[in-house]
Amino acid sequence: MSNALEDAVLNGLISQNYPGHEMLGPQLLANRGHERIWPVLRQELLTADHFIWAVAFITQDMLVPLKAVLADLADQGVSGTLITGDYLGFNNPQVFRELMKIPNLEVRLASGKFHAKGYWFDHGDAATIVIGSANFTRSALLENYEWALKITSRQNAHLAEEVGTELQRLAQKSQPLTRDWIDQYAASWIKPTSRLGVVKKTGQIKPNKMQQAALKELQQLVASGKKRGLVISATGTGKTYLGAFAVKAYQPKRFLYLVHREQIAKKAMLSFQKVLGGDKQDYGMLTGHERNFTAKYTFATVQTVSQKEVLDQLDKDHYDYILIDEAHRAAAPSYQRIFAHFKPQFWLGMTATPDRMDQQDVYGLFDYNLAYEIRLREALEADMLTPFHYVGVADYEADGQVIDETSDLRYLTTDQRVDYILKELDYYGWCGKRPRGLVYCSRQEEARKLAAAFTQRHHPAQALTNTDSEAVRQTAVADLEQGKLEYLVTVDLFNEGIDVPSLNQVVMLRNTQSNIVFTQQLGRGLRKYPGKEYLTVIDFIGNYKNNYLIPLALNQDNSRDRDQAERETKLPTFAGLSTINFTKVASERILGSLEKVKLDSLANLRAAYRQLHQQLGRMPLLADFNRFGSVAPQVFADLKLPNYGHFLQKMGEPLQLTAYEDQVLTFMTKELLKGKRLHELLLLKMLEQGAVSQAEYKIALEKHGAYCNEDVLQSVDWILGLSFFEVKTGKTTRRAQYGDKRLIEFHAGQYQLAASLTASLQDHDFKTLFDDVLATGLALSRDYDQSRQFTLYRKYDREDVCRLLNWPLDVSAPMYGYRVGDDVCPIFITYKKQDTQKRNAIYNNQLADGRSLRWYTRSPRHLDSDEVKRLLKPDMRLEVFVKRSDASKKDFYYLGTAQVVPGSAKEELLGKKKRPAVGMDLLLQTPLTNEMYELLFAD
Repeated sequence: MSNALEDAVLNGLISQNYPGHEMLGPQLLANRGHERIWPVLRQELLTADHFIWAVAFITQDMLVPLKAVLADLADQGVSGTLITGDYLGFNNPQVFRELMKIPNLEVRLASGKFHAKGYWFDHGDAATIVIGSANFTRSALLENYEWALKITSRQNAHLAEEVGTELQRLAQKSQPLTRDWIDQYAASWIKPTSRLGVVKKTGQIKPNKMQQAALKELQQLVASGKKRGLVISATGTGKTYLGAFAVKAYQPKRFLYLVHREQIAKKAMLSFQKVLGGDKQDYGMLTGHERNFTAKYTFATVQTVSQKEVLDQLDKDHYDYILIDEAHRAAAPSYQRIFAHFKPQFWLGMTATPDRMDQQDVYGLFDYNLAYEIRLREALEADMLTPFHYVGVADYEADGQVIDETSDLRYLTTDQRVDYILKELDYYGWCGKRPRGLVYCSRQEEARKLAAAFTQRHHPAQALTNTDSEAVRQTAVADLEQGKLEYLVTVDLFNEGIDVPSLNQVVMLRNTQSNIVFTQQLGRGLRKYPGKEYLTVIDFIGNYKNNYLIPLALNQDNSRDRDQAERETKLPTFAGLSTINFTKVASERILGSLEKVKLDSLANLRAAYRQLHQQLGRMPLLADFNRFGSVAPQVFADLKLPNYGHFLQKMGEPLQLTAYEDQVLTFMTKELLKGKRLHELLLLKMLEQGAVSQAEYKIALEKHGAYCNEDVLQSVDWILGLSFFEVKTGKTTRRAQYGDKRLIEFHAGQYQLAASLTASLQDHDFKTLFDDVLATGLALSRDYDQSRQFTLYRKYDREDVCRLLNWPLDVSAPMYGYRVGDDVCPIFITYKKQDTQKRNAIYNNQLADGRSLRWYTRSPRHLDSDEVKRLLKPDMRLEVFVKRSDASKKDFYYLGTAQVVPGSAKEELLGKKKRPAVGMDLLLQTPLTNEMYELLFAD
């Protein structure tokens, strides 16, 4: 590390001519864009031998993600010290109680006006210091405009020694935190008054930002003459009030609100009264207990209204505005009887979860008029919901046995597992004085036994299942809210329709069956409630085959991209001020599940297609998938199917394509769709309007920020002329797959489409799919820096590299680990080899410090070999591509250019047969970021 550290310090403090290093160099930390201060502190913790923090102010909401990290460090024998205090009474007594729960953290209390904000990490021969304005609070580490300077130095350097000595002195002067001290502090503690003052409530309910936007869209829908509309609104974002505002704006003569449960209807009526006002006599219920047929505003259950004797008493135009809440249920026969009977001027459907597992077409029921949509992640980012801190922990394990789908009930409810569960619930804690938790488990009998076991251990709990009456459920909820119960234990009963705003813990003790159900269950605890600053979500992850769904559901990731799912599991992610954290064992179990599933299976893609078809009311195109995020369009390029047209035919779409058109679409899909270079896509788009001069093409490339030179212009001609693919792969060439006709012609400085392609573009089906690939590819190209050949940390396969290096032929098949060209050599490294007997496993490629690695040529090679001499030329450009393991797809992350460290090239004998190869140290021009290092190289 020494040379890397010296260069990093010199780069940061003397001159940028020295190689920089993000992990080692001086750095200003801030919360800006996608950057946060907390992930940097987290990464430093994960790699530290010991740590000492001196932080004046701490909030309980940041302790949940901290505890997840410290739990892993405890398993590794790593501990630390936290010095804090009671200055200004900022720290809540509960913060100190939570800190006492962390076994590998020594907490000490500084006296006086202690206002320090510093973090020190011991890395053995080096130390990292972070000092600035950021306290250990959620706002400071995730949201506020804060500055913190991060510096790494050797342990024996003056600065590290000075800071370390000061921290040791401060720790020695401070007193240890004890329970007696906390009790005394709590007895006299007064919650600090906000300096911002208290906002007085006016009593008037006004639309929030989301509601204002939705109302505008609804008004436009009504004004355009539409008879039906659908609003998708995440749980807790004010869906009921939005309905009331919409009705107030419409001013119907008679209005009907429909839902599946009387309790929801009663609560909705109270909300509507607050918005609409008027005489109480204007409001009435139409349920099993109350039959009001004359009210201006009627709140009803679908079970009652769908009865024939009730419908017979109501004319078809009795109501001019009907709102169906929980509209994802509206495909049921009872709702359909209501749809068939009434003819209002407008139907409004509202739901948090329109995507049903039974494939019923909810969108179609409302004529595919999606008026507005706000999903969970958007609502969190807009501060409409209570932030949550999710922790995925390992489920109970004894004698190598871990919970899975087949676990016997007796094992699920053993004393040891119950003790383990309660220990974890206490460790990660809750917001407030006492837990108000909702526990989801797998089986009804398990719920009853767990509730009894919790109660026996002085955590009063009650099981609720679908066999319990409405009265029993309401009483249990009331007991939870009043503190008579700490936990409700259930099996999918609270997925929707029942609100317990005061919930401060959601506990998952079951296999995740679907993204939809997971989101519903998570949403139960996200409603805002006085004094609830965050929700703790604790997910006990066993050896479930569906574990891979967890990061997908939490991140609302429907892309079907395995690498993206892996990234979401390994790295901490955020949704507004919410954090998503997995302990190491839980992460490994999810990754193990991910390895066994095919996210882009045809069955999964069929389901995604049907869902999007329902949403749009027409055949979805690739551009639709890109826009709505249900499947990454790139997935279709990686299928064994030749092109998207073949997928559409499998879905029953009556497409007619000639053999030539099919070949062109296959070429477009496999080679251009991913948008890694926009040059070919842009030229084809321009040529659809007629001939284009090379000068015009160059100007267009410049406007799009794309680099242009003679090499790339020649490469574009090789690609669109298909000669690039004149290389045998087995018994044939790829050009045979793409056809023998050029897509473009170039004469006298003019480009034009080939005559055969021009003729085919007169065909509607072909032109639709051709234009779709162009539009989608150009949209995806925005993810790449088109001003250069490769974009740092984006993924490329060997064929991409051959094309983007402007080589005349695709020589990726025999390339293997590298290929020495005239002036450039791409190098492909697989960091972890699955099969240690494979030839590439004998090369011990190590990225030791985030910027340098020892790399080896193939064997047999010697220093005087022609290939090696060309490789070591001073002007040879080395481009480095790395993937973590053989389990990854064929894509490699681009890590930038590298240089051979002078004097490091040596001939070595490798493997059992001691065959000669040349090893050399490569120095990356751009050192790895913390995130990329953790993703690719961290264990």
